Amino acid sequence: MNLLEKLEKIKVRFDQINTQLSEAANANDFEKIKTLNKERLNLEDIIAAYEKYSSIIKNIQGNQDIINSSKESELVELAEIEMDELKSEKDKMEEEIKTLLLPKDPNDDKDVIMEIRAGTGGEEAALFANDLFRMYTRYAEICGWKYELIDLTETGLGGIKEVVFSISGQNVYGNLKFESGVHRVQRVPETEASGRVHTSAASVAVLPEVEDVEIDLNMNDVKIDIFRSGGAGGQNVNKVETAVRMTHLPTGIVVQCQDERSQLKNRQKALKVLKARLYDLELSKKNAEISAQRKSMVRNGDRSDKIRTYNFPQNRITDHRIGLTLYNLSTVIEGHIGDLIEQLKIADKTEKLQSAENN
Repeated sequence: MNLLEKLEKIKVRFDQINTQLSEAANANDFEKIKTLNKERLNLEDIIAAYEKYSSIIKNIQGNQDIINSSKESELVELAEIEMDELKSEKDKMEEEIKTLLLPKDPNDDKDVIMEIRAGTGGEEAALFANDLFRMYTRYAEICGWKYELIDLTETGLGGIKEVVFSISGQNVYGNLKFESGVHRVQRVPETEASGRVHTSAASVAVLPEVEDVEIDLNMNDVKIDIFRSGGAGGQNVNKVETAVRMTHLPTGIVVQCQDERSQLKNRQKALKVLKARLYDLELSKKNAEISAQRKSMVRNGDRSDKIRTYNFPQNRITDHRIGLTLYNLSTVIEGHIGDLIEQLKIADKTEKLQSAENN
């Protein structure tokens, strides 16, 4: 099957979706409308490319007919000049369409749970973890996403030992999934009197949120402890047992939530995090199998990998996976990470295309 035939089959499906949407709207079937709209949205870019590509093919055929049959030399010459331009456009469109036809990560549309933990570097690492938390929440605001705090452990000097929060919106996981890994910072700490540059680190984990149907969790395998919250929280702190800790006995995964004053809300949030971690565990196993077959340049199943360095003295940020260095750290740390994320997505698509061509 050639490229045009593949696109024509997708166009047939696109037309079917439009018909089904009209029928579902007439039947007030809102769940079906939501599902169909999601599928339609995923196909819109491909359909737009198909229409442009199809038009180019028709124009090439038309020009070829003129070249083959016309006796007017001037008309033939113009057709040949236009033919070169059309063939160049055709090649460009084919590359674009190949990228659009790559299998989409089914998790890309999902909301995420992010976990940031201070690593090596003591208080400076905790301050850096706080900077990363602010960077991602600012980025969420720029994108029009919503974020919600789940759990937070602060240090005495305004740093963060650990923070867990959720981000919801459109294509959140698709944009943030490459952020998992160890982030390294090089700068003069506020706690350093001599002015020496120190190196510290923090780890970031990005977990796709999952629906109940996607993860098989037996609550008999979960040990639940209720305890009193610690840290900021007003009169409720250390007086009422509202904080929740969940331990998944088969895997040893432990999550806790103490941000809400309601024990029920803390339970719900903790359970959401636990499900996301269990799903991520299964995802990591699958990714390990894939990477065993081929080395991945961007995807990172191993969060121990150092993925990025933030060098404040030189205003430099380097992503080690794709060898990208930018000199706009002061802007990036304020949440403007869209360009960096776009470069990672392009590298991932390029790698997938090369893999598809080799197989």
